[in-house]
Amino acid sequence: MRFEEILLKVEKPGRYVGGEYGLPDVNKPRKLNFCMCFPDVYEVAMSNLGVKILYDILNADKDIVCERCFAPWIDMGKALKENDIPLASIETRKPLKDFDIVGMSVQYELAYTNILYMLDLAKIPFRAKDRDDSYPILLAGGPCVANPEPFADFFDLICIGDGEVADLEVAKVVMKYKGNKQKILEECAKIEGIYVPSLSEMKDGVCVTPVKKTVVTDLDKAHFPVKPLVPNIEIVHDRPILELYRGCYAGCRFCQACFFYRPIRIREKETIKKYAEALIKNTGCEEIGLSSLSSGDYPDVCGLIKELSTLADENAVNLQLPSLRLDSYTAELTRKTRHGSLTFAPEAGTQRLRDVINKNITEEDIERTMRLAFSEGYRSVKLYFMVGLPTETDEDVLGIAEIAKKVKRIYIQTTGRKDINISVSTSVFVPKPVTPFQWVAQLPIEEMKRRQALLRSELKKVKGSSYSWHEETTSFMEGVFARGDRAQSALIERAYELGAYFDGWSEYFKYDVWVQAMNETNTNPLKYTGEQPMDKPLPWDFIDFGVKRAYLEKEYNLALQEKTSEGCKFGCKGCGANKYVNCKIQKD
Repeated sequence: MRFEEILLKVEKPGRYVGGEYGLPDVNKPRKLNFCMCFPDVYEVAMSNLGVKILYDILNADKDIVCERCFAPWIDMGKALKENDIPLASIETRKPLKDFDIVGMSVQYELAYTNILYMLDLAKIPFRAKDRDDSYPILLAGGPCVANPEPFADFFDLICIGDGEVADLEVAKVVMKYKGNKQKILEECAKIEGIYVPSLSEMKDGVCVTPVKKTVVTDLDKAHFPVKPLVPNIEIVHDRPILELYRGCYAGCRFCQACFFYRPIRIREKETIKKYAEALIKNTGCEEIGLSSLSSGDYPDVCGLIKELSTLADENAVNLQLPSLRLDSYTAELTRKTRHGSLTFAPEAGTQRLRDVINKNITEEDIERTMRLAFSEGYRSVKLYFMVGLPTETDEDVLGIAEIAKKVKRIYIQTTGRKDINISVSTSVFVPKPVTPFQWVAQLPIEEMKRRQALLRSELKKVKGSSYSWHEETTSFMEGVFARGDRAQSALIERAYELGAYFDGWSEYFKYDVWVQAMNETNTNPLKYTGEQPMDKPLPWDFIDFGVKRAYLEKEYNLALQEKTSEGCKFGCKGCGANKYVNCKIQKD
């Protein structure tokens, strides 16, 4: 069966046909063929801003053509295998194995088997050591490179940090030494932010060859895609996105992104407005979104929203805000946006636990924000929490339900109505690298279940509320990989052989397969989910993220004392990241 015939039989053929509005010239003369891959489906991949940025940067280079390839859904994957058709790019149907570089954006731990799924369909050997000069150079990037060790054996190169500069430098090296893999690896090892696993020195199973994170120092001068592709089908975040700034002022101790993306770099208001105008013009969008780790903390965010709202009104475009911090909400922030549902993340149910995690919001912040939102016409609130945070007790868990009850009382007091919709969602805390909690233990699965059941029972008493939660087994496996080491490549490979892929999709996650794979590879999951000794090196300690280990230790000790520390917006706290560039500290 030909590929065109397969398209008539699979779900959502628009995922694979290409030809989107805004497509660059993929037929131009070139010296290098680059394929940007994403180990999930089209709808997820096309929502990712990082992929859009790198795709645009690479195609802007006169010597490079960059194409895309995303993980085919299960029906398409089976059809490709049954018909012996190798996985190929969306733009020109060029097989992945015929590219010079295959780049993979690794966004979350449960995508690791999908890396192998795509390589398997592409007929590319899984391990770097098994690929000779005839295969493309495999390059990884994305948030999971905060600890790249579990998948390091599968890649030739791994970009640590911002890829805007490093990816281009890698491309130039590959152009120069095409066909000589060893020389390419040796030269790329000299590029800041590029980690070459095969050339690194290992000691007691831990890498000791230092790598320094690469950082875009000036966001105003950084490349931004103002002519992004307009997707063929509806995607997860079906709107163009404006990145306001990188980094985060808050300092929440559980949040990897807060520390991994430091230092704080701000895009100036005039630049954002210019990009907004171009995105509206070039995409014909009905909605435009703002993106950063905490958009409400952008300096003069109210002034920015006012100006963008005027622009949106003039073009009949809706302005969409992401999740807000409870202490950064003002009526001006949302007055010009659609009155659907507001999203907040208190994270913990009691003030004590919020102090432990350094979520610097108070009961007064919650009450003030809810009263303001309801007086502005909002009737629906989404609240996000975590279960299993360090030092958490049952009282803290039940405190989540108490917040839901308080929100309902405030709604009735403010509006005189009872028709509120309160959506409560909990994820299970996973200790992540490059955070003050990188040493703490994760809850066992049975305790995860017990605490979620406790909360579920209490929330049934709150009329107008609904509760959703993250599956315990998927959270457990996320915890296994978050602090994993090189030995886990065997586990990932065996799990894939046993049928594990699309693990990030709950209906396809097979915990029994992972248990079997762990048993067959002699993997003790408690080695990774249990408490980590503070006097021993961690698998990712060879990477200089800017944030000093001593700073993370200090914040961990403050957490155990239930003490908070001020966020970066009130002045530099000396984490070390400003050695790259001085953080932009708020003055208002």
